[in-house]
Order: sequence, then structure tokens, then C-alpha cells
Amino acid sequence: MWLHRAMHAGFYVLLTASAARYVAYHGVAPAVLVLAAVLGAAYPFGVRWTAALPGVLALWLALVWLAPSFGWCAIPLFFQCLRQLRPRVAVPLAAVLTAAVVLAQVRLADAVEPSLVLGPVGVAVITAAVFFDRRRLLHQAGVLEERQRLAREIHDTLAQGLSSITLLLELGDTDRAREVAKDNLAEARRFVRDLSPLQGRTLTDALRALCDRLEVEGEPYPLPVPVEVALLRVAQGALANVREHADATTAVITLTYLGDAVTLDVCDDGRGFDPAAVRPEPGRGYGLAAIRDRVAELGGTVTVESTPGEGTALAVSVPTP
Repeated sequence: MWLHRAMHAGFYVLLTASAARYVAYHGVAPAVLVLAAVLGAAYPFGVRWTAALPGVLALWLALVWLAPSFGWCAIPLFFQCLRQLRPRVAVPLAAVLTAAVVLAQVRLADAVEPSLVLGPVGVAVITAAVFFDRRRLLHQAGVLEERQRLAREIHDTLAQGLSSITLLLELGDTDRAREVAKDNLAEARRFVRDLSPLQGRTLTDALRALCDRLEVEGEPYPLPVPVEVALLRVAQGALANVREHADATTAVITLTYLGDAVTLDVCDDGRGFDPAAVRPEPGRGYGLAAIRDRVAELGGTVTVESTPGEGTALAVSVPTP
């Protein structure tokens, strides 16, 4: 992430600036410069392996003891402690780093004044506050993304299956309703275990199980699993909309393999609608939005063409590697 890269670059800028400052005021001191070089070489290992981080901190503390001007490097190290260690370890360790900076400031100053203490403490508090607030926001974003994923999966599996069962029961087809209920239960179990709905089938076979009218154009080639799953879920969602809203007699799925993309078209001869006039009702209208969200995550596009009385065509295009 850009923040991590910025902190790593900042560490080396501060390390170089500290070395230049030391040489400018004290001349060349081999021990200090060698220790600074060792710290610079060890820093990537501390970033990559948490077990190496204490060694990097020990090198920095030794360097600050010899040359207080290297206290400037504390902020990137402070950030690494917060990022790599648990709070109960990172916070006390960050306090040690802050204390080392304060002592370094005092050693460089001609007279002790409150700003020498309050300045490093203030910077440490602000850094910690920004870091933990950013972590909180990332956690919230992750929770929201997971909720959206769950909502799509529930809509594409459980809700559609229950809708089909209800329609079949209303028609008196209890045998078919029982079969759909078993399939829906199996789908729910796969969903809970986060298994692929394809379950070893090809995308073509999975789509043909949804709709007898399947047309495949172009020469099929292997697709990434997320693309196959997304296309299957799109087809499930589109057909669920056809069953529930379109009052159609025929629905056709067309899967087309292009050189740099794969497209999925679901067309029906139902009553159609005006896409611009659609206003989701409370608790409804999530299907098309779920399709758009799912396809957008793969960098694809969704187009809906429909006119009242003339059926509907849903076209999805997803780029392929």
C-alpha cells in the first residue's frame, strides 16, 4: 500500500539526513556511519519478518545513544511497531521509542525545556491515533464488503430457491418443489462452506442445468474461477427475475467467448419494462443491483435493454486475461 511504501522511503530519507547532519556537526565517525549502514541494511528484514523487528529497534537505540540526531528515524519505526505487533506489545514499545527520542533531544539541547518532551510525545500520540483510526476504518470497510458479498450470495442462492419453491407449490407441483428444496439445501451448505457453486462442472453444464435454451458461441477456453462463478450467479439472478416478474414463455442464455472477454446474454419474451423507470421497493429490487456490483468487481459491464411488451435482454461482458 502507498502508506507503507511512503513510510519505508521516509525511513531511508531520515536515516540519510541524520547521517549527513552528524557528519556536518561532528565529522566522519566510522563507528556511527557503519552502524547506520547496518541499520539501513537490516530494516527490510524487520519489515518483512516480525521476529527481526526487535533487532532493528535495538540497532536504532544503539545508534541514537551514539548519535542523538538519528532520533528522527523513530516515526517509521514507530509505525512498523504498530503495524506488525499486537497493541499490548506495540504501545509499550512505542513508549520506549518515544522516551529514547526525548532523551536524544535533551542531549542535543543546551537547556531542557518542555517542548523537548511534549513535542515527541505529541507526535507519537498523533501517529498512534491516525494509525488506529485507519485500522478501524479498514475493518469497517472489510465488514461492509463482506456484508455485501453475503447479501449477493443469499439473494443468488437461498432467496431464489425459496421463490422457486413457492411458485411450484402454488402450481401444485410438489415433486418438483421437493427437488428444488433439496438442491437449495445443498447450495446453502456450499455457500456456508464457501465452496464453488460449480462443484467440478463446466460453466456450460452449470448454465444448461439452469436453462435448456443455452447457446454457446466462439471457441470455449478456460476462465478464472471467479469469472465462472460470477457468470453463473448472474444467470441465476437474471432467470430469477424472469420467473418472478417477466411472465415469459421463453428465456435464452447465450455464452460467447471472445478474444479478450466473455459475454453472457439472457433474453426473454416477457412483458418487459422501462429500465429508467425502475424504483426499488423496500425489501425488493436488489437483483439487478447485485448483478451490477458483482460484474463491476471483475471490471466488467452490464447492459439492460427492455421495452414494455417486448421482452428484456440482459448483456454482461467480463474481460479475460
